Amino acid sequence: MRKSINGLSILVEEVLEFDPFGAHLFVFCNKKRDKLKALFWERNGFVLVYKRLEKDRFPWPVDLDEEVISLTGRELNWLLDGIDIFSIKPHKELSYQSVL
Repeated sequence: MRKSINGLSILVEEVLEFDPFGAHLFVFCNKKRDKLKALFWERNGFVLVYKRLEKDRFPWPVDLDEEVISLTGRELNWLLDGIDIFSIKPHKELSYQSVL
């Protein structure tokens, strides 16, 4: 968790191969899972949010095949509240073209 805005934005661009200036929020967690940093670009500069837990640990996937996962805003809020979103399985999302 030593990286700040410059280090994290370079990590996003070179390692994860994403545009750090795009409409994404990038969340990073330390090994002890008690600290999170979130980085995003807002109009004319980067925003860095840092959260440190005093007692608990963030639920974080240990064995992922991918380095990058996508979360909804609701899932991000749950993650920040300590809910293990990686073990919760919602109903499948359905998509239809017509009601007939």
